[in-house]
Amino acid sequence: MGSVTKTFVSTVVLQLVADGRVGLDDPVERHLPGVVPNGAGITVRQLLNHTSGLFDYLEDPRFLYHDDASLRTYLAQGRWTDYRPRQLVAAGFEHPPYFAPGQGWHYSNTNYVLLGMLIGKTTGRTWQKEVEQRIIRPLHLDDTVMPTSGTGIPGPHAHGYAKLPEGPVDMTRINPTFGDAAGNGISSTNDLTRFHAALLGGRLLPPAQLAEMTTTVPAPAIGADYGLGLIRFDLPCGPAWGHLGGLPGYGTVLLGSLDGGKQFALSHTPYGEGDPEGPGRAFQNLVIKAACGKDAPPTGTFPPALTAPDTLR
Repeated sequence: MGSVTKTFVSTVVLQLVADGRVGLDDPVERHLPGVVPNGAGITVRQLLNHTSGLFDYLEDPRFLYHDDASLRTYLAQGRWTDYRPRQLVAAGFEHPPYFAPGQGWHYSNTNYVLLGMLIGKTTGRTWQKEVEQRIIRPLHLDDTVMPTSGTGIPGPHAHGYAKLPEGPVDMTRINPTFGDAAGNGISSTNDLTRFHAALLGGRLLPPAQLAEMTTTVPAPAIGADYGLGLIRFDLPCGPAWGHLGGLPGYGTVLLGSLDGGKQFALSHTPYGEGDPEGPGRAFQNLVIKAACGKDAPPTGTFPPALTAPDTLR
């Protein structure tokens, strides 16, 4: 599910807020002392809504791939690499921040790896165990797992492929530790819609924390507004709430109404570069018609993030 994992992680953090164990405006330094440069000036809220300014470690060229040569290296070696959370955030800290905390918006997977570490520090259990105990088991999400370093995918599943000049290469199996709490989850569309209905329907968070989650800041880079692990997209039929996800070979869309009464989940296997006049346009039309109704025309400005889902976005 890629970065739809972020909504699960955010939900756990907000449950800890509701329990009085974490404050949204607490400095990160209070919960992760000595871990984050300028941690005293960055809040938990700023990690959740991507206003911390921290560099996204996945923009460091050592991760994933960027051309045919690096793709070949990734397929042979990189996809099996086992990372620890501190390695991921340290890679982000090697680069200067995008801006001072609270002075802009930039999607950064570093934020959510840190939130996973915060959950572990606060509860004494891994963020995976907390998600399982607080969300997966109570909702009976039987197809959902938050893996560690295993490369297996339980149950029937589509395969993902990379595009090389000689043809497609199967890249279904990867070590998910490169995503950690920013995006390593595995799920099914049925489980995702059940989760969305429970979350927006008020079964996982008290009203005060759900209101915080749906309080947004402008996210111009994705043509939407970002809350606390939840995105608001303004579609032709009105606002839709959810998140997008991407991993090498896979893409996920989870959208629904604010009241939790309507959901739409899509799992797709993008291949090669997006074609805005071909598969890209078909993808847009599908999302609009699924979210707005089969007779809804794909009019208006289509959010850029829904045009070409990126890795862990």
